[in-house]
Amino acid sequence: MARILLVDDEAIVRGLFAEVLASDHHEVTTAGDGNGALAALTAGDFDVVVTDLVMPDKEGLETIIEMRKLKPDVPIIAMSGGGRGNANDYLDLAAKLGARKTLAKPFPTQALLDAVNEVLRG
Repeated sequence: MARILLVDDEAIVRGLFAEVLASDHHEVTTAGDGNGALAALTAGDFDVVVTDLVMPDKEGLETIIEMRKLKPDVPIIAMSGGGRGNANDYLDLAAKLGARKTLAKPFPTQALLDAVNEVLRG
């Protein structure tokens, strides 16, 4: 069991992914944007962060940069459907900023579980 911080501005997506991760026996804390994610990360310890990239207020790339400053060792999985741009462009930038895994939306829920398990193994 891992403590996972899940960040996505879409409540339906956030709820689905939280349920999938919880069904795999993980403890999941959710946030709807980058500001909420940074507050949760400051207040607690997490084994993995899974974050969307295209979000209002504080978007995911900026959030990853700030997470790296707060907790440089926490593994980050970035996910994106692209928004106004190409998802792969956002995901490539996320990897350069320190995301260990990237997922292009839409993806099967098993891909999320596989990514989480891979980063937990190191």
